[in-house]
Amino acid sequence: MFLDSFYSEENGYIQVSAEQASQFAKGISDDFNPIHDPDSRRFCVPGDLLFALILSKYGLSQNMAFRFSGMVGALTPLAFPRSDAPQLKIVNNKDKEFLNIERSGEVSYNPDLIQAMIENYVVFSGHNFPDILVPLMAEHEVMINPARPLVIYEGMSFKLEHLSFSNPELELSESSLQVSGKRGDAELHFNITDAGRSVGTGLKRLVLSGLREYEESAMQSMCDQYLSFKKKYEG
Repeated sequence: MFLDSFYSEENGYIQVSAEQASQFAKGISDDFNPIHDPDSRRFCVPGDLLFALILSKYGLSQNMAFRFSGMVGALTPLAFPRSDAPQLKIVNNKDKEFLNIERSGEVSYNPDLIQAMIENYVVFSGHNFPDILVPLMAEHEVMINPARPLVIYEGMSFKLEHLSFSNPELELSESSLQVSGKRGDAELHFNITDAGRSVGTGLKRLVLSGLREYEESAMQSMCDQYLSFKKKYEG
């Protein structure tokens, strides 16, 4: 599977190194969030990589919901249970939970369909900043702290009408932001289509921390810095 180079297995646990996580974020998700850089003091494994590993291990179900409950550090030993249960919990070797998954409906183990779903979702997800979140913050006149930008991937879910498709495409349908003090709860609704026909819908939830009053120049500097990371990676 195309994910083989982004994780390893040892003593029954799945582990992701900082380098593997960074390569996935940049090379697959097109996500240049500095929190996924190997030398970041707040490094964490991308939630999109965990999503991808779940689909590769358990298949693509018609209805799936993912809820993150902790940030996964480099080489954290993760136990992926051998189970067909409708609910799964991903924990570490000390039984700390990091991810809860609920699933129902038909299941496909077609590797081509699973890879297509992974690749199209993670690119949509990786482009949340700046493409979606910056206009959303500007609309509500708030922004994350440029000195300590923190956007937490809280969870996502999707519902598929059927599994008889091959080239899913994801497109934002609606976005919202609820601001409470320095916290913002963002919801990104998306449509899933194949050859122009609807095959499902989904929702991604994010938490924006350390909100402050929106400043155009500071926000532009953040965007410029983000794009500079991308250009540097692309050479």
